[in-house]
Amino acid sequence: MMGELKRTPLFDEYAKYGAKTIDFGGWELPVQFSSIKEEHEAVRKRAGLFDVSHMGEIIVEGKDALGFLQKILSNDISKIPVGGAQYNVMCYENGGVVDDLIVYNLGNDQYLLVVNAANIEKDFEWLKKHAQGEVDITNKSDEYAMIALQGPLSEKILQTLTEEELKEIKPFHFKASATVGGYPVLLSRSGYTGEDGFELYGEPKAIVALWHKILGAGKEDGLIPCGLGARDTLRFEACLPLYGQELSESISPLEAGIGFAVKLQKESDFIGKEALIKQKEQGLSRKLVGIEMIEKGIPRHGYKVFKGDAEIGVVTTGTQVPSTKRNLGLALLDSQYADVGTEVDVEIRNKKVKAQVVPKPFYKREK
Repeated sequence: MMGELKRTPLFDEYAKYGAKTIDFGGWELPVQFSSIKEEHEAVRKRAGLFDVSHMGEIIVEGKDALGFLQKILSNDISKIPVGGAQYNVMCYENGGVVDDLIVYNLGNDQYLLVVNAANIEKDFEWLKKHAQGEVDITNKSDEYAMIALQGPLSEKILQTLTEEELKEIKPFHFKASATVGGYPVLLSRSGYTGEDGFELYGEPKAIVALWHKILGAGKEDGLIPCGLGARDTLRFEACLPLYGQELSESISPLEAGIGFAVKLQKESDFIGKEALIKQKEQGLSRKLVGIEMIEKGIPRHGYKVFKGDAEIGVVTTGTQVPSTKRNLGLALLDSQYADVGTEVDVEIRNKKVKAQVVPKPFYKREK
């Protein structure tokens, strides 16, 4: 049923670079161009370019926009300066997660919410359903395309295409009207790989042109196009959560270990706040931990985790990490087994295989 899959404006460019595409949440997207291992390594050591145009963009504006976002999101939106961005969680009443997203403060009571591709419609409906006061909510996802340049050489490569002083754009800050390669874009120092890098938002035609320009500009530095496979191994190695795996309507942000994005002390009563306060006071019954296989085997999403005969949790993401060849997983376990060093068993093809709880993140870039 490939015909019914959505495609980004860059779809026609994939074939030129040898992409292999897959169905990702209803989108036909490249899983890899060369190999996941090669692309993973390029981002860690040099740079990689990703098409992330499937992500959703929703504008929230009006004089009550700030108050509204304070009620619907977990972090403290009043702390975002104009030109700043912030990681956020949108919760249900029970503390489960509608979505995790990034909020950009565009100034003049206008905010850009960047949401996960599979959740665009759901998020838009949720926002509209809870809208209060003078606030306009517009789904602009079809008007934007987006690419992400990630890796230690990102700044050097991008600087050749722009007059903007890139070193002055700090992480989680952006220029709303930057010019790159002759095109107007929103240029943000952010990403989902655990590396330094930039995300560029603009009109589809501009982003398609910039895809080629940036790949050309970075060729000598070893820049290559990258697919979803490496995007997943990179974010996993940095222990960044993925909606539908580490976060879901049944997994709270506190259980997933992203409590830094949940401001329980902010004045506004955001949706889910009460449930999360209760969860914190009672102590978490489950925690997201890192596990590493001691015996041979790869922990995969959905595999059950045991201590003796007792089922104590489930693997949310797992793989053999391309850079270190370690067989690692993220697992949601009963809290009493969450301490580093605890030995557990992962059920792989009906056989219990030894693993142990290890520190996370599995990778941290050198500053």
